[in-house]
Amino acid sequence: MAELGAKYQQYEEYKDSGVERLGQVPIDWTIFRLKNVLKIRNGRDYKNVEVESGGYPVYGSGGIFKRSSSYLYDGKSILFGRKGTIDKPLLVSGRFWTVDTMFYSEIYDKAIPEYIYYQSLSFPFSLLTTNTALPSMTQEDLLELSFILPTLSEQIQIIDFLDFETVRIDTLIDKQQTLIQLLKEKRQAVISHAVTKGLNPSVPIKDSGVEWLGEVPKHWEVKKNKHLLEFVTSGSRGWAGYYADEGKLFFRITNLTRDTIEPTLESIQNVIPPLGAEGERSKIQLDDLLISITADLGSVCVADNSISGGFVRQHVSLCRPNSSVKSSRWLAYFILSDSAKEQFIGSGYGGTKIQLSLEDIRELNIAYPPKKEQENIASYIDLKLKKFELLMSQAEQAIQLMQERRTALISAAVTGKIDVRGWRSPIDEN
Repeated sequence: MAELGAKYQQYEEYKDSGVERLGQVPIDWTIFRLKNVLKIRNGRDYKNVEVESGGYPVYGSGGIFKRSSSYLYDGKSILFGRKGTIDKPLLVSGRFWTVDTMFYSEIYDKAIPEYIYYQSLSFPFSLLTTNTALPSMTQEDLLELSFILPTLSEQIQIIDFLDFETVRIDTLIDKQQTLIQLLKEKRQAVISHAVTKGLNPSVPIKDSGVEWLGEVPKHWEVKKNKHLLEFVTSGSRGWAGYYADEGKLFFRITNLTRDTIEPTLESIQNVIPPLGAEGERSKIQLDDLLISITADLGSVCVADNSISGGFVRQHVSLCRPNSSVKSSRWLAYFILSDSAKEQFIGSGYGGTKIQLSLEDIRELNIAYPPKKEQENIASYIDLKLKKFELLMSQAEQAIQLMQERRTALISAAVTGKIDVRGWRSPIDEN
């Protein structure tokens, strides 16, 4: 807020709002309850009015997701979540239907819908939650929220200011998000090219004889994955009975991602494994490969010290490379490549829930370089990915800062912490 205060002027005189979250407000602004500026109505189930196309939009907490043959309201309205997602109000216009887990509002003449919407983005929804398992909010609690209102002319000025500034910030955020997506695509391209074409562009090449591999260096071989692995297995069913607050790591699909070949350990489950062969069969050793065989097929990681000694769940394949593999990281990167993914997609079975069998893992065609090249390829990709990760991290930090600025700017404008009455759009000035 200090940064905003340095850039924008403040009002000449303030008064205590009497509401802690609002603090000091301009002296001539009126303090209301939300019920003084709008009426809340309940959404309704849409099943009886649903149509395939045409009709009117049906809104849920994430926006339009269905169409209806009828509508509940015609006009501008703020939608509030009643149950589930309650902290993401929506501004809508025209004829619409909204689901029974949401409220819609009828707005009185003293307030402009866009101004109410901007102020609603700072409502303390977490304090209104009545159910921790499934967040819920009542009409009564929502309508009793304190609300501050300037004159209609000031509301219009604040709306114009925020419309311009938020679009400008959102455009910058979109550019950073586009950059992140491009970096991800470039990262995937680097992996796929290195593991199928090698690092020396001048070496002779040959047709691999495998559609999804294409041409490979002439001195490379094409091998089935089963010839590179000591064994392939997966976790056992029914391990829920072994779950424990403390114990060995139980490695699940949630610990895999296509963004890296490192394990992701934000979500951890522990087990006390059964004694005997069944427990030992699915025990992770250093440099094992762990591959998803459901969900995002072919997500993979190389076992490091953080997961060595743990156990795999049934939806994860555990592969142990044999002596023909000098670098487990090279093999993991191949499995992460486009060539491997296309082979896996072609092999997957199971209708709507595609799965891989352990045989699919074994039969994967691998572009196999000499051992020294395996190490060089893995090291090259490691280095490249670190650079991509740094650039993506910088872009994500920039997005976070811009989102924080956007939130602070909206809050400052609708609570009178900054005075934008003299603001003029740079477009108008030009």
